Order: sequence, then structure tokens, then C-alpha cells
Amino acid sequence: MGAHPYSSLEDLPGYVPPRLSLFEIAGPFLGASLLVLATVWLLSGTVQPHSRRLSKADRLLMCWWAFTGVTHVLFQGFFLFTPDFFTRNNPNYFDELWKEYSKGDSRYVARDTATLTVEGIMVLLQGPGSLFAVYAIASRKSYSLVLQFAVSLGHLYGNTVYYTTAYLDGFNFSASQFYFWVYFIGANSSWFLIPLLIARRSWKKICVAIHQAEKVKTK
Repeated sequence: MGAHPYSSLEDLPGYVPPRLSLFEIAGPFLGASLLVLATVWLLSGTVQPHSRRLSKADRLLMCWWAFTGVTHVLFQGFFLFTPDFFTRNNPNYFDELWKEYSKGDSRYVARDTATLTVEGIMVLLQGPGSLFAVYAIASRKSYSLVLQFAVSLGHLYGNTVYYTTAYLDGFNFSASQFYFWVYFIGANSSWFLIPLLIARRSWKKICVAIHQAEKVKTK
């Protein structure tokens, strides 16, 4: 690992050290995430568009898109529009969360342009798109699969840029191997692996639907 801002506080003008412990930061985040997932799962079980219950796969997809949308809009939105989060004398929970996460990727406190660009795409496009996917699945909209495919490609693009720029700069943004593997790799990998699976599923279903439509036309 290369030099990291947390190894030398004077490299961060006005930096205010975290006041909350890892457990005080991770606990509320995990609790809120579970609340979103549980709420969407339970509500999706009562939705019956066209008098048919949603499949378990669709309900799980709704949970994923709801969690993703809230994360992008709320948590990443705070980072995008709060450049001074690490210098506040009276930090709030979101300030503390991003100072903690920045131990895995100091480009966030450095306001790296590539990272800001990716986060901007996530907040302004992927977040609303993810929440729209929840509605599309619940309502069985005809564009649901196309929407999920498009938003998944956006996540794959964002993560590819995020990891590629880190690789080109030498992966020297983490305070330690722990933060590198848990925060930088672990916390972001789900937004690559799961969208990859959703994109594959959506593509296959779209192809089947087109094939069936073509068969009907030829009859």
C-alpha cells in the first residue's frame, strides 16, 4: 500500500478525526439496510398486479433495487454534495460514515475527479433508475426488463471505471490491507456481481420474449 492521508493527518487541512467507533457507524447502516430490505420484502408479498402474486425472484429483485436506490440517493448523495464532510467540527452520522469508508479509498476525501464522476452517475442516474425499477417490477410494466438491463449496465460501467482508475494509479488508496479488502473490494463487489447476474437474466428473458413475438407474427 502507498501513502494514505490517514497516515499523516497534516496532509488533510482541517481534518477532524472520527468520533464514532466502527460499530457505532456500521450498526445503524446495517440496521437501516435490513429495515429497507424487510419492508420491501413484506410489502411485495401483498402486491398482486393483474391478480397475480409476484414471484420470489421478482420480490428479491425489488429488495435489491430498493436497497441500491436508497444507498445511491441518500448515502452517496450526501457525499457528492458535501465536500467538507471530513472537516466539520460537529460531524453528523453521514460525515462519520464517509470518514470511515475513506480509510478504504482516500480518493473520497481528496475529491478525486474520477471518483466524483462515478458517484455523480450513481446518485443522479443509477439511484433514481433503481427506485424506478422497484415500481416497474411491482407494476409488471412491459419495460421492466429493459430498465433493469440498462441500470445494471450502468453499475457495471461505474464499477469498471472505479476499479480501473484505482488500478492505473497503483491501488494506493487504502490505510491497510484490512480496509482494502473489506471496504474497497468487499463493499463494492456486490455492485458488480449482482448487476452482472441481473443483466444476464434480463437479456435472456428479453430474447425469449422477442423470439416468441416473432413466432406469433409468422403464424
